[in-house]
Amino acid sequence: MSDPVLELDGVEKTYNRGKPNAVQVLRGASLTVNRGEVVALVAPSGAGKSTLLHIAGLLDSADAGQVRIGGETVTGLSDRRRTRIRREGVGFVYQFHHLLPEFTALENIVLPQLANGVGQGAAQARARELMARVGVAERAGHRPAALSGGEQQRVAFCRALANQPKLLLADEPTGNLDPGTSDKVFAALMELVRQTGLSALIATHNLDLAARMDRIVRLEDGQLG
Repeated sequence: MSDPVLELDGVEKTYNRGKPNAVQVLRGASLTVNRGEVVALVAPSGAGKSTLLHIAGLLDSADAGQVRIGGETVTGLSDRRRTRIRREGVGFVYQFHHLLPEFTALENIVLPQLANGVGQGAAQARARELMARVGVAERAGHRPAALSGGEQQRVAFCRALANQPKLLLADEPTGNLDPGTSDKVFAALMELVRQTGLSALIATHNLDLAARMDRIVRLEDGQLG
C-alpha cells in the first residue's frame, strides 16, 4: 500500500511569462515519492531539475498544478504556513555545502534545530549522533574551512536531517567531489537515509549512483517519465 510523502500533479513552470524570451521549464510534471523510497532524478543540464526540486521543497511556486507533502496540499498556502512545512518537513542538500563559515561543524547542525524550538542540549545530542553515523564525529569542533570537501558535504547531510524531516531533496549532492570521494559520501548519505526511514528525491548526473536508488525518473521536455 502506497504512502505518499511527496506528490507533484501536473506541475508547470515558465520563466519570463508573457515575454518574447519566455522559457517553459516544466510541462505538466507529475511524480509520487512514497514513504521510505529513494528516487533518482536524472536530467540533462538546464532541463529544470533544480526548478523541480525548488517547487517540491516550497522554495518556489508552480504556475499550475498541485504539490502535496505528507498528504497536505501546499499550493496556495500562506507564506508563513509554507515556511513552517518547509522548515519542519523538508531537508535540503546542494552540490555546494553552504555551511556557515564562522561556525563549527557541530554548530552548523545545531543552529537549524534551535530555530525550530529544540533545546540546546537536545540539539547538540542530535548533531553528535548524526555526525557519528556519517563518520565525522571527531570533526565537530572544526570550522568548514578546516574540513575536506567530503567532510563538508557529510556535515551538510547532517544539517539537512537535523530536524527529522519527512522528505530529503538533494541537488547533485556529490557533484563537486572527485569520483572516489563521491562514492564514499554517497554511500554515507544512503546509509543515513535508510537508517532514518526518510523519503528522498536526489538529482544526479551520475547514472552509477542513480542505479543504487530504488527508482529512476527522467525529466525530459518538462515532463517526468
